[in-house]
Amino acid sequence: MHYVLTVIGDPGSRPLTAALIDAARRAVDNSHSSAGEVDWLAEGVACDLTFEGTEPTITQALVREALGEAPLDLAIQPVEGRRKKLLLADMESTIIRQEMLDELAEVAGIHEEVAEITALAMAGELDFEAALRERVGLLTGMPAATLDAAAERMTLMPGAKALVATMRAGGAYCALVSGGFTCFTARIRAACGFDEDRANRLEIAGGKMTGKVLDPVLGRAAKLQALVELSTSRGLLPADACAVGDGANDLDMLGAAGLGVAYYGKPKVRAAAHYRIDHADLTGLLYLQGYHADEIQEG
Repeated sequence: MHYVLTVIGDPGSRPLTAALIDAARRAVDNSHSSAGEVDWLAEGVACDLTFEGTEPTITQALVREALGEAPLDLAIQPVEGRRKKLLLADMESTIIRQEMLDELAEVAGIHEEVAEITALAMAGELDFEAALRERVGLLTGMPAATLDAAAERMTLMPGAKALVATMRAGGAYCALVSGGFTCFTARIRAACGFDEDRANRLEIAGGKMTGKVLDPVLGRAAKLQALVELSTSRGLLPADACAVGDGANDLDMLGAAGLGVAYYGKPKVRAAAHYRIDHADLTGLLYLQGYHADEIQEG
């Protein structure tokens, strides 16, 4: 079968060298595969190496060993169908750096209690919906203006705008699918150019938070449902989608997508995801799809 090995590093440090690619090529040949052409997607940052083989898992393990401790991400996937027509992205700790309930709690002066629950929920140690309702309950009576104050803290991950702009330029539909709240996702949708956003809704009454989340709660199952709905409505299959996230509530979505990427994922997510990025920024998702640096839009 025809595969492509993609090796990616942090664009800021440009750690990828020709010597490392030569080592990767030798490792491919040593795995009883036949290495093909080298294609530099971005000098010093990302490179493709095609090969013919039957045991990609063994090949990937040998390449990883050959690269040693170099801060590089790598993935092996079939060449066919590599560029995706649908993007589903988690927001918190994926498209933005923050966990917004933690930010809300800090503004409200109850950060430590809320952050502990967030960490356990994202690691898969607590039920997502129960943990969400418990944390929101702690915000009962807080002024709605607190939401605006927390929103000002949001900062985009490097490569977020480029990821969305480039995939849209390539004809993909881009959706922000978050277990957070619409008051935050609407801003990030506009900032990055997503086609739509889906998230939970906070109940507000009399200018204050009631401590309740309106039904239905968007969690792990709803993210998978969004993938199925969006692909079906566009005459696509989940295999035609790229999905990215970091937390346990992203796992079903990542597992069903053709390119499901754990982005600096929690330990359980990194262990379960077929693809992962631990060193590169979000443009790494573009290199995984074979985009060259001169195709990447600034956003």
